[in-house]
Amino acid sequence: MLLLKWLLGRRRRFRVDGRSMLPTLAPGDHVFVDPRARYARGDVIVAQHPFKSDVVLVKRVGDIGDDGRVELLSDNPAEGSDSRTLGRVAPGQVFGAVVARI
Repeated sequence: MLLLKWLLGRRRRFRVDGRSMLPTLAPGDHVFVDPRARYARGDVIVAQHPFKSDVVLVKRVGDIGDDGRVELLSDNPAEGSDSRTLGRVAPGQVFGAVVARI
């Protein structure tokens, strides 16, 4: 069913490149994202890098502000950047919530 939804354009697939989400996600893992899924603190999402348009981030939601801006956290903070250095991202920069990993 997941692959069918991907083929129909209802899911997006992204590849994990860095080590910032270890042990949850490893480099080379692929994640499927539901762009319509609601996300909350603790969920893993994929978002556009706030300063580099060709980079996407796979991170955990730390908090969602009253303005909707999302705090992104690394599971392995020594290996990557997140909202500690990048700041929060706008809701429009979030591609969606991770719903599966392969």
